[in-house]
This record gives sequence, C-alpha cells and structure tokens, in this order.
Amino acid sequence: MSKPVLHFVHANSYPTGTYQKFFDALDSHYAIQALPMHAHDARYPIKGGWRELSEELVADIVARNKKPVILVGHSMGGILSLLAAKARPDLVRGVVLLDAPIVAGWRALAVRISRNTAFAERFSPAQQSVKRRNLWPDAESAFEHFASKEMFAKWAPEVLRDYIEHGLVPHPEGVTLRFTREAETAVYLALPDNIDTLVWPTFPVPVGFIGGNNSAECRMAGMGATRRLVGANFRQIKGGHLFPMESPKLAADTTHELIQSMFPK
Repeated sequence: MSKPVLHFVHANSYPTGTYQKFFDALDSHYAIQALPMHAHDARYPIKGGWRELSEELVADIVARNKKPVILVGHSMGGILSLLAAKARPDLVRGVVLLDAPIVAGWRALAVRISRNTAFAERFSPAQQSVKRRNLWPDAESAFEHFASKEMFAKWAPEVLRDYIEHGLVPHPEGVTLRFTREAETAVYLALPDNIDTLVWPTFPVPVGFIGGNNSAECRMAGMGATRRLVGANFRQIKGGHLFPMESPKLAADTTHELIQSMFPK
C-alpha cells in the first residue's frame, strides 16, 4: 500500500533542505515532496497577495501528482497552502498550518491600510531582512555567525547544519544566502491582506493548525480566527515560531498525530 503524499511548503527565507530532520521523522508515514525553494522563479514573481507564488505551488503539485495531496506549510508556506487549496481544492486533501495563524479583524485591516506605505516596511520583518548579513568567507564562518544569534541558538544543532548546507551558495568572496534577502524582503512586503475573507464562511478542505506556545507571530496575529477555522484540529507545542527547527522530532510527531486525527482510517 502506497504512503499518502505530504507536500511541504517552507517558511520565508528557509529553503526546504533546512527541514530535513523534520522530514526524517515523517518519512516512514508519508511520501514527502517539496519544491526546493519558492519565490525565486521569474515565471512566478513576488507580487502583492502572493497570487503568483500560490500559482507556483499549484503548478508543482500538478506536475508531481495524479491524486490529491496533504499540504503542510510553515509560516509563509502555510498561507501559500491555503491559497493553493482555495484555488484548486481538487488537488488537496487537507492543509496543516505550522505556525501560520489567520490574520483577521482589525489586524487584517491594519495590513491593508499599511500596504505600499513606509509604515509597512518599518514595522514588518522586512526591516530586518533588507539589511540582513548575506556574505561570509566560508560555510563554517556562516555557521558560527548564526549559532551566535539567540534565535538560531534555540535550533537543534543538526538543523542549523542543514540550513548551512542548503541555505548557502558559492560567491566570488566566499558564500552567500541562497534565498536572497531581496526576495525575503519582497515576500514580507507582499503579505496577503485578505486571508480572513478567503477562509469564510467555509473552506473547501479540512484545515489543521500547530503553533508554538511561545510564538510571537501567533500572539501578534491572535488565535481567534485560526481556532474558528480549524475547530478541533488545533494543537500547540513547546517552542516559538520556528518550532520545526527547534524540535523537529516533536514537530513531526505532532504533525502526524494531527493528520491522523483529520483523516481517520
């Protein structure tokens, strides 16, 4: 009997290879597939609302599969998964959001008002990404740089090694980020502002959510709209917004348990 297909979509700036330890813990249950890196194909430019990026995801699913898949997306990847499932529910069995909360109400209105203004860049993660360091003399120097940062220090060491392996490319002066900081910034500034309207009053496929209990992103977004969308398919585990990198085995086990609950045999 063939394993169900789990199609994964990564977070902004973290190529798929970063999640290898997460995949390793799911491999016995699912046939895992993923585009190595989103937001870098000129055929699918980064524009407001991420429509073209969701089209990139749909095209990748169509190219690989004859049957519907389970979409699992982290942060940006979760929202792209919702957009793809809404546009082509025939391709998707269900969606699992990994720390990708639904922004609704006054928070969504604030995003709409700030779109295309200096406010958007000043108060979004784009403020950091636009000036992020992106050049090191070698991979080990890059590893030491990231390991010294508070956020990356929380990661499982082997996950950070995977990020270095899959997240850097050669540069005339050493190594640089594979996921460019220009693309990362553009993704943040093009954040969809209408997800709340897309998921109401009903969504065409089942949706589940797993969040970090210390996620700043979940606190800022609020959990009300997300809980209404997913109902009983709501989970929280120890960690922050990047919990799949901090605790890949726990994240994988919780993902598998949630999928089993969403699709009982």
